[in-house]
Amino acid sequence: MGEFLFTVLSCAFFMFLVAWYSYLKTRNTINDSTGYFLAGRGLTGGFIAGSFILTNLSAEQLIGLNGQAYSSNMTSMAWEVTAGFAVIILALVLLPRYLGGAFTTLPGFIDNRFDQGTRIQIVVLFMLGYGFVTIPSVLYSGAIAVLQLFDVPTALGISFEQSMWLVVWIIGIIGSCYAIFGGLKAVAISDTLNGIGLFIVGLIVPVLGFIALGDGNMLQGMKTIAVENPEKLNSIGSSDDGVPFGTIFTGMIFANLFYWGTNQYAIQRTLGAKSLAEGQKGALFTGFLKILVPFMMMIPGVIAFHLYGPELKTMDLAYPALIEDLLPTFLSGFFLAVLLGAVFSSFNSLLNSAATMFAYDIYKVLINKNATDRQMIRVSQWFGVGLSLVTFFIAPLLLNAPDGLWTIIREFTGFFNIPIIAIVLVGIFSKHVPSIGPKIAITVHVVTYFMLMWGLPMFFNVEIPINFIHIQGMLFVLATGIMLVAGLIRPLPEPFKFTPNAAVSMVPWKYAIPVTVLLFSAMVFVFILFSPIGLASAENIVSAWFLPATIALVAVTVVLYVISLKSWNRKYQDFVYARHENRVEEARM
Repeated sequence: MGEFLFTVLSCAFFMFLVAWYSYLKTRNTINDSTGYFLAGRGLTGGFIAGSFILTNLSAEQLIGLNGQAYSSNMTSMAWEVTAGFAVIILALVLLPRYLGGAFTTLPGFIDNRFDQGTRIQIVVLFMLGYGFVTIPSVLYSGAIAVLQLFDVPTALGISFEQSMWLVVWIIGIIGSCYAIFGGLKAVAISDTLNGIGLFIVGLIVPVLGFIALGDGNMLQGMKTIAVENPEKLNSIGSSDDGVPFGTIFTGMIFANLFYWGTNQYAIQRTLGAKSLAEGQKGALFTGFLKILVPFMMMIPGVIAFHLYGPELKTMDLAYPALIEDLLPTFLSGFFLAVLLGAVFSSFNSLLNSAATMFAYDIYKVLINKNATDRQMIRVSQWFGVGLSLVTFFIAPLLLNAPDGLWTIIREFTGFFNIPIIAIVLVGIFSKHVPSIGPKIAITVHVVTYFMLMWGLPMFFNVEIPINFIHIQGMLFVLATGIMLVAGLIRPLPEPFKFTPNAAVSMVPWKYAIPVTVLLFSAMVFVFILFSPIGLASAENIVSAWFLPATIALVAVTVVLYVISLKSWNRKYQDFVYARHENRVEEARM
């Protein structure tokens, strides 16, 4: 009990420091709607990247990714590493349009390009996904992680189910306070501070694991995972793996593009950027942080396999076992604070984004078109309270859900992620597609996706022998095709013309293209490192092809980097200038 009390008190101390600093930085900054919903359009690249990465990473990744590495191999890292491609598209293609139109929400952008009806459809998709699946699952996974890592039922003398309800409500109430009372700026600042803590823990755990595996010698521990069962370090998935390598080039591209480029709860911090340059810095830096995820959240799972063998009851116990055995007691409170911070981040970002969409895309569009800033903030706060309470009651009920819940949750996002990213891309690159196109595409996608994933097996006993990620890729093509056909049959009378209305400087970051080259090369290198060419080689620590492949990659990177500095970057900046000429001239003065 004494150790548990120390953990709780030290955790509370670290959480208080984060809350206190966030309060100091946000007081008197949320007097209007821009200050509340978009942090006054004053977020810099560092805060954007810190909030971006912690919004994405939660207890589910910390427990789940390490569990995947423990039970199989590194193939699940594809979701993390290929996010770099998505943030590149966000930084170079999508963000100039979002900031150039001073949009507050993704549905607002949809309305500008298509119409209000399409906007409402998109909002409904978001709200159903957030309210009934995404937010409850974040709370549930966070509570499960806390209960696995710290024996709350024994410490408090209550049942596991009672502990679940208690932890869910504690996490939810604290997270709600950030989102409801502090707005986006409080979310971004607390995310960044918690992100620093997560980075520290992410380095400490594998270091302690390597030392334990090498009997006090860290380098020996590192050598052990490279030469014993090297197949555990393979990221090139076969058709038998949960993430076949081919899915990277089909549905995964579009699923990641949706998350990093169009998902309101992810992109809202870039919509609050101080300038286009700061938004691009934050997005691209996030790509580099995602590349670190396999090292911090999957390598510990491999270490657990070497330490414990296949003896753990479930793969989800791999990371908790390491924490229990290796983490010093004096760091337990700090670790719990970081874990809860990661959960808070995802939860309060989802809540803040849902409240923002309700205020801007439902209340101001359908209920009160002349709403004042005070009314907008108040309505969003009450909506946030109501949505929080709903999710507090749904999350603990997931204990009674059937096995395979998490797979179903990941598959469920396919209902809305694919049509939304398809609509955004078609809206940007086509000037003739009418609003009827996305409306039909959404309806067809939802029905087709349900039938392929659940309807055919349920009603006709027909199983589709295709990975769900491939199905999402094929349905992206279908949705895009439907909209393009609509554009051919019933094109807009006048081609759509984007009208710049930027509220911040639209001067691009002068290193945007060169850093893009470095990020893309870093992504390729990580796949080479965790492959049969690299650490997964059965020959030695790495194969004979590793050094030549690395040298070739470095040579290509240098050439492309030089070209980007001299040519591509200048052309890209000229392209953005041409679209936002007035705003650029203002920024130059």
